[in-house]
Amino acid sequence: MRKIDTLKKNYEFKNVLNKGSFYSGKYIQAFIYKNNKSLNYIGLAISSKTANAVTRNNIKRLLRENYTNFEKNLNFGYNIVFLWNKKANIEDYDFYKIKEDMNNIFKKSKILKSEE
Repeated sequence: MRKIDTLKKNYEFKNVLNKGSFYSGKYIQAFIYKNNKSLNYIGLAISSKTANAVTRNNIKRLLRENYTNFEKNLNFGYNIVFLWNKKANIEDYDFYKIKEDMNNIFKKSKILKSEE
């Protein structure tokens, strides 16, 4: 299994959040910005006000797992930051709801290979 390339530095997140295109779903929001590289980099951010650490980490695991399922069908060369929608009910999330949201976001942003 290949390791996911991630954004780690604060300035990397800020760059994507300020310059990237915004897409929203029911549970997750995404900022997508072209990086002119042959890889996609992802960043995950969930506010500590949203839930406790265990729940936040579980959501991050689900986001990463869903992303790995989509990765082979995505065009490369993007920085993607996923945020948890503050208005979403925190008790109401699961793998398939996040998958559906992520699919809709990738379709809207036209980075799915099948959308070309």
